[in-house]
Amino acid sequence: MALSRKQVTDVDTLRALAHPLRVRLLGALRLDGPATASELGRRFGESSGSTSYHLRQLERFGFVVEADEQPSRRERRWRAAHDVTSFRPADFLDEAAGREALELLDQQWLRFLVDTVQTWHRSRQTWPREWVEAADRGDLVIRLRPDDVVQLSQELFDVVQRWANSPRPATDPQARQVIVHVLATPLAEDVQ
Repeated sequence: MALSRKQVTDVDTLRALAHPLRVRLLGALRLDGPATASELGRRFGESSGSTSYHLRQLERFGFVVEADEQPSRRERRWRAAHDVTSFRPADFLDEAAGREALELLDQQWLRFLVDTVQTWHRSRQTWPREWVEAADRGDLVIRLRPDDVVQLSQELFDVVQRWANSPRPATDPQARQVIVHVLATPLAEDVQ
């Protein structure tokens, strides 16, 4: 099954996502599956009223929907509407509101990236040796044009998509969720 994608093309939708709690709520629904506002509130130390409000905002802009299975009529269970959210940063540079939303999202993404990597490095001595050997990191510097970077990014996404289409079952005792970070940024020529 292909990864579903929401392409954000307008400032209002980008701004709706740029709230720190909304990003965390959407991430939790993608990572752990459907949950109620109360469950998410307990997880993030927020009131259920606050998480409920932000989930409704995410629903309004198409990021979350009601889960197919509802355990009761008292409280709604939510799920992420898409596997991936994409946007082209250059589309939002001409408006102050777009630049502000981009900055908020970038800061949250960088914080998540750093937290994820630091958590792995702090805990890897507790993991089985094969996981420590399998976890990879690295960086390469190559000379490309902007259209080359677009093509490279699409090819990398296609590879990840192929693996996402045939995930290991939850019953596989050796399988774990693995996060793949892809970051391609130009390096200034004068940086050594």
